[in-house]
Amino acid sequence: MVVTVVPTGWHVAASAGKVVVHAQRCGEAVMTLDITPSGKVCGATIRGVDLTQPLDTQTVAAIRSAWLEHLVIAFPDQVLTDEQLEAFTLNFGPFGTDPYFESVDGHPNIAAVHRAADETSRIFADNWHADWTFQEFPPDGTCLYGKVIPAVGGDTLYVNQKAALAAMPADLRARIDGVVAVHSARGAYAPDGAYGEADSEPRAMKIKTDESAYATQRHPLIRIHPETGDETLYSTAGYIIDLETENGGALLKEVYEWQTRDEFQYRHKWEPNMLTMWDNRCVLHKATGGYDGQERLLHRTTIGYNEAVRAS
Repeated sequence: MVVTVVPTGWHVAASAGKVVVHAQRCGEAVMTLDITPSGKVCGATIRGVDLTQPLDTQTVAAIRSAWLEHLVIAFPDQVLTDEQLEAFTLNFGPFGTDPYFESVDGHPNIAAVHRAADETSRIFADNWHADWTFQEFPPDGTCLYGKVIPAVGGDTLYVNQKAALAAMPADLRARIDGVVAVHSARGAYAPDGAYGEADSEPRAMKIKTDESAYATQRHPLIRIHPETGDETLYSTAGYIIDLETENGGALLKEVYEWQTRDEFQYRHKWEPNMLTMWDNRCVLHKATGGYDGQERLLHRTTIGYNEAVRAS
């Protein structure tokens, strides 16, 4: 049985691995969220809510509660327009800034994560990362909506960084306490990065590269989640280019090998018309392939740094 913390005015029943949350107004049930945990270290599926419609404050609060508990939540069977995807995103914070993606026409806050059926370039984002950690105020979360999903392959892997830290051996934990990490986008988005001049194969996805990617930003390797108060590892090798400690490179490799272990992972399988959102503050993710000869298209929004939740 899973117990979910939900806002005042909601009632919870849990059985057979599911959590059913009822919204009530004046004693009358007006909506039910059916939350099914993945059975893994993170991840849940939510049914019983129509995301094409505006969400009231109680529904938003219940979804946020499920998001904070399960870290990765998916809403299947949601036929959304770009406007509806944008409206859903804004329930959880301002739009974040996506500096290295071109936006879709008419929607400056939506990027298309797109791979054509005949594409032969390297799979985009197939390494572990948290989104945009090279920014001074990185995004709180990411929303990804499946528009064209291949019949096989294209899963997204997630890894729970709260769980990884909690289970970390004491000697490794002691060596990273207080350590600051140096983040940069240079490995991916600089002119000589992975998606720069050397990325010569045609891509359907519109990726931008420029000199700004060489900039650096410092963040603690262990952070406190601003809403839950939980300790969590933050980001990983890739956007982290060094640790400000003796033998930082070797220590970063050791942390990477621990934080990405199988027992901390959840494999998410996509469906057409599925919206998935994850907590960028405490999970890593990576794309996978396995769908050569098939198109894959998802629309992405970023939930930006939310000052309101930090002040509450």
